[in-house]
Amino acid sequence: MSGVRRLVLGSASPARLALLRQAGLAPEVVVSEVDESAVRAPRVGEQVALLAAAKAGAVAARETDALVVGADSLLEFRGRPMGKPADVQEARDRWQRMGGRSGVLHTGQALFDVQDGRVVSRDVAVVSTTVHFAQPTPRELEAYLATGEPLAVAGAFTLDGLGAPFVRRVDGDPAAVVGLSLATLRTQLAKRGLSLTDLWRR
Repeated sequence: MSGVRRLVLGSASPARLALLRQAGLAPEVVVSEVDESAVRAPRVGEQVALLAAAKAGAVAARETDALVVGADSLLEFRGRPMGKPADVQEARDRWQRMGGRSGVLHTGQALFDVQDGRVVSRDVAVVSTTVHFAQPTPRELEAYLATGEPLAVAGAFTLDGLGAPFVRRVDGDPAAVVGLSLATLRTQLAKRGLSLTDLWRR
């Protein structure tokens, strides 16, 4: 095992990559290609944990020496999971229900430590953050839908993009709402005797 550990992000999410870069990290990106539709669990928190572990595991299987991060997020609204909307109408319907109310954004996050081609440690956590939504006017909602952004993200909203003005506040970890909890990553690394600052690349 080399002294300088490689950090690999098993996700195609630009938001997750941006979060890690803003935290001073320089992860390599290896998309997991996991079929998310094949993973189901009775609770939303359990489902994102399974998905995060599946993504990290799929990427870890291709590595010989790396710290592999996998993550997945789903919004739970009125007891139901809400991933990416299928189309504009579904996104519109969701926002008409969510506006002025709140939901819980669950982010599953897995850190797999691969050494000498073998996974020596698996750490899977779930971070749940309550998101309080504003009530967009019909004109605002149609303008937001026209951007295409809500179709590409879990829950049909973002905290770091065009959807930010329609989020009144969050109770919990705001980074986890974007897609990955930096505080949780720090804790996961510490369990391996590693410091997040040791992975800084700037």
